[in-house]
Amino acid sequence: MLAVAVEWELYARTHSATALGLVGLAIAVPVVTLSLPAGHLADRFSRKHIILVSQIFSAVTSLALALVSWKHLVIPQFAPLREGNRALAAVAGIFERHHPAFHFDDASIPLIYLLLFIGAVARTFSWAARSSFFPTLISRDAFANAVTWNNSVFQIGSVVGPAFSGLLVAYIGFPFVYLLDALCAFSFFLLVLPIHRSTQRRDQSEASTWKSLIAGLRFVFRRKVILATITLDLFALLLGGATALMPIFADQILHVGPVGLGWLRAAPAIGAFAMALVVAHLPPMKQSGKILLWCVTAFGIATIIFGLSKVFWFSLGELFLIGAVDSFNVIIRVSIVKLGTAVEMRGRVSAVNNIFIGTSNEFGALESGLTAALFGPVISVVAGGIGTILVVLGVASLWPQTRKIGALDKTLR
Repeated sequence: MLAVAVEWELYARTHSATALGLVGLAIAVPVVTLSLPAGHLADRFSRKHIILVSQIFSAVTSLALALVSWKHLVIPQFAPLREGNRALAAVAGIFERHHPAFHFDDASIPLIYLLLFIGAVARTFSWAARSSFFPTLISRDAFANAVTWNNSVFQIGSVVGPAFSGLLVAYIGFPFVYLLDALCAFSFFLLVLPIHRSTQRRDQSEASTWKSLIAGLRFVFRRKVILATITLDLFALLLGGATALMPIFADQILHVGPVGLGWLRAAPAIGAFAMALVVAHLPPMKQSGKILLWCVTAFGIATIIFGLSKVFWFSLGELFLIGAVDSFNVIIRVSIVKLGTAVEMRGRVSAVNNIFIGTSNEFGALESGLTAALFGPVISVVAGGIGTILVVLGVASLWPQTRKIGALDKTLR
């Protein structure tokens, strides 16, 4: 819900593709700079406590977004806000010389980017703690299936949230969406409280923090299968993500407004949810490596077709397929990373994974926004889909062992 509201609000106030891309940058910077320290903390301190503190920050950030959005017309034009808008306009001017309709004159715009940055800091620490906390709650043999169900529950929110958000933005307004997001963050805080905290094996060595963090990177680079899996997802999301440009497609190409934008954002999650339910009831995958490569290839093809489509329902169908094949990708990647990592290294490896995967989404948004500003949204999406297919061919050639990955169970090494 938050993503749909922020994207549409920024686009409605700026009419700038660059503004959409800069959302990705604001969120990616904390992920790049803080993921390794966050993973280090998750291995040395209570992961549950880190999650709880992070949720408080997330709730407060959303409340602040609601206030900024509600009072945006009366926010004083302080010098830092004027300079911020001037800098944003200068960046947009570099890429959008052929689209002079953009404007950065609302004092709320720099504040929205600042709050997105603060929220991303909280989510970075929360992600490292949650991803390493989850495997302690279930046995290794059931882990792949647990990832499937966990992904399914997440996709329910990803389906309902964007669609509902589009309706709320159209008929009530942006502040109400941000208030609901704050309420959800606080509810999550309350739901985590009663979870039993299992015994956590902590690294008690006297090694420096830097050496401890580097150990996570070294572990990933030594495990070629994990490295190949993360690399594949990194560049596929970096090149093939069209999510950041949804407001432009909804407004300029498909002409469906904020309600249509909500459904465009929900369609991949509907596909992912449907596929996750199917996978959960299928026998365990025996050739997960080959399936992974084919799924990412299908992701690239569906992205190309979506970029060329000008029919709303056909575009929804392609986004459904994108979400479905990406669901396979997530299940396989998460299982490989978790099951192939030593327990005491999971926080740091999760942090490395977060740097790769978390920033691929956000830097992918930056890349898509800037490319769309230069060449238009259609060329940006189609070129990204072609690049995704080329990445699959490169990974399959560079790390042929990826094709040999077998079953996702306790035999995985």
